[in-house]
Amino acid sequence: MNVWRAGRRTSHRVTKTAVPVSARNFSAVIYDTTDEAIADIPHGASISFGGFGLVGIPEKLIDALVRKGTKDIHAVSNEAGVDGHGLDKLLMNHQIREITCSFAGNNLNFEKQYFGGDLKVNLVPQGSFAEKLRAGGAGIPAFYTRTGVGSIVGDGGMVKKFAPGGAEVEEVSIGKEMRIFNNMRYIMVHSLTTDYAIVKGHVADTLGNVIFNKTALNFNSDMCKASKRAIVEVEDIVPAGELDPHHIQCPHIYVQRLVKGTNYVKPIEQYTIRKDGEDASESEYFKTESGKIRAKIAKRAAQFVQDKNYINLGIGIPVLITNFLDPKLEVHFQSENGILGLGEFPYEHEVDPDLINAGKQVVTIKKGGSFMTSSETFAMIRGGHIDITFLGGMQVSEKGDLANWIIPGKVVKGMGGAMDLVGGAKRRIVVMQHCTKNGRPKILRECSLPLTGNKCVSAVVTEKAVFQWDKLRKMHLTDIAEGTTVEEIRAMTEAIFVVDEDLKTF
Repeated sequence: MNVWRAGRRTSHRVTKTAVPVSARNFSAVIYDTTDEAIADIPHGASISFGGFGLVGIPEKLIDALVRKGTKDIHAVSNEAGVDGHGLDKLLMNHQIREITCSFAGNNLNFEKQYFGGDLKVNLVPQGSFAEKLRAGGAGIPAFYTRTGVGSIVGDGGMVKKFAPGGAEVEEVSIGKEMRIFNNMRYIMVHSLTTDYAIVKGHVADTLGNVIFNKTALNFNSDMCKASKRAIVEVEDIVPAGELDPHHIQCPHIYVQRLVKGTNYVKPIEQYTIRKDGEDASESEYFKTESGKIRAKIAKRAAQFVQDKNYINLGIGIPVLITNFLDPKLEVHFQSENGILGLGEFPYEHEVDPDLINAGKQVVTIKKGGSFMTSSETFAMIRGGHIDITFLGGMQVSEKGDLANWIIPGKVVKGMGGAMDLVGGAKRRIVVMQHCTKNGRPKILRECSLPLTGNKCVSAVVTEKAVFQWDKLRKMHLTDIAEGTTVEEIRAMTEAIFVVDEDLKTF
């Protein structure tokens, strides 16, 4: 093979021992093939995999790992891949023994192996996941956070591994150390480092400086910093000096190996576009029955937005709210996968596979917007800089508790960034359908599912009603949908609530 070091071609073959870690900081080694780039990764290695959804996933390097057949991997990734993409390829091949992730999504291979006792799972809130990597790369062994306080993340009891066959529990998480700061509870979270990082970049130079494209930045840069050896596949490699130093997002000191990928086909998970001349709110997405319900909820929720607000949008109905805003308002939407200044759905000619929101939908970015790492977006959230967060929900209690991330023994999608959001944003507004598909109430006296946060909800918007909580945590019915009565709301709501005297209709 031919190896490039600092722009000079050498004829010797680079092996695992030829590039010792102590000599790695001068420049990255450039490999001809992905198979050679990962050839020394042993069975049982811990590997972080970059990407959010299908954006920024190191697909060529993952393919090489599949061909190599490396087993017993401890995978560190925001999510578990889906439909034959990303980590799903390794799961299908039973190469992953343990996974530390934030979001499993709808990966059936993940669920089957987890509930069957073949896969150990460490679920981590997305903001903590990003910060664990950032801290690990900075040499910080642990940190305190409010994320997870009052949930099984902080208290322990989350099933990490089922016994073979899935009939019994083999291992559960233990409670985390807690301390009081400023009269509030915080839990201690350990940082995270790995043997290898496998990530996808856009362009690199021959020194190993890397630029990522739009939301493909996500966790990639932090994963490089938190690993002993970072292997980066890129779409192009240019001579050192050709990249603008202001644009470099991962300096070469953090990158040990480079390889140029070819024949990239970037799949789109949620192809949400609008037609030329069509208003965003008239998209085909909103013309189905379920789309009409979601649109109704999003349209009412949009009325909570005030001028100059900074707003986070979660997965699902929340991401639709941008399509129903009063155009006179000046607001800035943030998406935790790395956008400040989130725009509407794109026209077909505007679609970019590397520009998605937290719901994996293709989107646009407004003038003045910016892209950043996931750890930066969660710093905004956890630091209290976000005025409103809109979240989906499975259950809400009359005290304002929220459950939205797991149905034990049945569904384990992961908590994503919800726990960070309910602990950091100034207002937490839940947008969800009023009842389950079976017609059971979702607004209850007490949540029966594990909590995302306790006494954290500011308001709930459904297709039937709007509830808000006062300072004493008393639940008020403030709005009902046109054609709906208070009696109907009581019949489909288990929680006890007060009806406002100036009840409004929407």
